[in-house]
Amino acid sequence: MFGLEIGLASLLVLCLVAVFAFEFINGFHDTANAVATVIYTNSLPARWAVLLSGFLNFLGVLTGGIGVAMSVVYLLPSDAIMDSNMAQSVAMILALLFTAIAWNLGTWYYGIPCSSSHTLIGSILGVGLAYSFMKGDISSMNWGKASEIGISLLVSPVVGFLLTFFLVYLLKQLVVSYGKRIEANILFTEPDKKTPPPFFIRALLVLTCSGVSFSHGSNDGQKGVGLVMLVLICFAPAYFALQNNNNPHIIHNDVVKVATIINTLDENKIKDQKNKKLLLDCREKITQTAVILTNSFAKSNIAENDRLVVRKNILMLNKLEKNIDSFEISKNDKSSLKKNIKAIKSHIEYAPMWVIMMISLALGIGTTIGWKRIVETIGEKIGKNHLTYAQGASSELVAASTITISTLISLPVSTTHILSSGIAGSMVAQGGINNLQSKTLKNILLAWVLTLPVCIVGAASLFFAIKQLLENIL
Repeated sequence: MFGLEIGLASLLVLCLVAVFAFEFINGFHDTANAVATVIYTNSLPARWAVLLSGFLNFLGVLTGGIGVAMSVVYLLPSDAIMDSNMAQSVAMILALLFTAIAWNLGTWYYGIPCSSSHTLIGSILGVGLAYSFMKGDISSMNWGKASEIGISLLVSPVVGFLLTFFLVYLLKQLVVSYGKRIEANILFTEPDKKTPPPFFIRALLVLTCSGVSFSHGSNDGQKGVGLVMLVLICFAPAYFALQNNNNPHIIHNDVVKVATIINTLDENKIKDQKNKKLLLDCREKITQTAVILTNSFAKSNIAENDRLVVRKNILMLNKLEKNIDSFEISKNDKSSLKKNIKAIKSHIEYAPMWVIMMISLALGIGTTIGWKRIVETIGEKIGKNHLTYAQGASSELVAASTITISTLISLPVSTTHILSSGIAGSMVAQGGINNLQSKTLKNILLAWVLTLPVCIVGAASLFFAIKQLLENIL
C-alpha cells in the first residue's frame, strides 16, 4: 500500500479505521440532535427520521467543500505530521483519535450532549502542544487558527440561545395577537404522543431537521476529511502532499505570480524584524519552489522527495498572507497577492473523492445507530415541559443557519452546543428561566467546561506513551 512496508501499512490501516470510527460515533453522537425535534413532535417515525438524517449527512459531506477540513489540518504545527520521525507522527495521530473516541463514547453512554468538535479540537491541541514542548518551540503552534476556532466554539452556542429565544418569543407574541385567526395556537401546545401534527407544521419540522442534518454533514464531516488527509500526508507524503504531482506547470504558473509580487517588496522599509525575516524566508522558499518545478518540466512529474518540500514552502505563505498589512504594498498588489496565494494553496488544500466518500459513509451510517440516548436528553431533559412544535422548528432553523454560515467561512462549530442551547433558549422564551432542568444543564455545562482540558491532557499524555511504544517497535 503506497509503497509502505507491512508494519507501516498496518499502522496506516489502523489510523484510517480510527478516523472512520470517530466519524461513525460522531454520526450517532451529534446527529441525534437533528432528529430529536421531529421524533418528539411525532412529525416522523424514529426510523424514517434517522434514515433521512443519515442520508442528508452523507450529502452534506459530499458537497460541503474542504475549508473546515483545512482548518483542522492547520491547527497542528506545520512540521508536526511531516516530521521525519515516523513513530512521532503516527503517535500524534493515534493519540488524538483515541482520545476523541474515548471522550465521545463516554459522554454518549451517559446521554450528555457533548460536542465532538470540542473533543477533536482539544485532542489536536493536546498533541500539538506536546510536540511543541518536546521541540522547545511553543511558537510553532498555530495560535491564530486556534483562537479563531476557540472563539467560534464559544460564540456559536450563545448565538443559538439568543436567536432561538427571540424567535420563539416573537412567534409567541404573534400567536397571542393573531392565533385565533390563523389557528396557530397549536404551535405552542404539547404534541400528542400518537397523532402527527398538521401538515404545514410537520413539513416545517421535517424541513428544519433536514437543514440541520445537511449542515452538520457539511461542517462536521469535513473534520473527518481533514483527519484522513493528516493520516495520508503522514504516511505517504509522496502521494498526497500535493494535488498536481503530475503537472508541475499548473503549480509553477501560480508560484511565478506570487514570486513576482514578493520580489517587489522592499525589506529595508520593514521595521519589525520578525516580519522582515518572514519576507526574506518566503522569498527564498518561493524561489526554491520555482526551481524545483522548473526542473520537473522535462519529466512532467514532481520528484517524490521534492513534493514535501514544495508543500512546506507553500505553507509558509499562510504567515505572509496574514501579515500582509505590515508591508508597504499597493492596494492592487495586495489584492493580487492574496488572490494568487489562494490559488497556490489550492494545490495543497484538497481531498481525493474516495476520502470524502469514506467519511460520508461513516457519518451517514453512524447516524442510523445509537441515536436514542442523546435524543431523550434533547427532547425531554433540557426543559421541564415537553418540546413544542414552535420550539423544535425555531431551534433547528437557528442551528441550521448558524452551522451553514460557519461552514461558508471555514470555521468548525458544534452542532450539539448550538442546538441544545437553542432548545434551552426556546424553553426560557416560553416559560422563563425556571422552565429549565438544572441537572441536565449542569451536566451539559460541565461537559462543555471539561472537554477541552481533559482532551488536551489526555491526548498529550497518550502521545508520549504511544511514541515510546512505537519507537521500540519501528
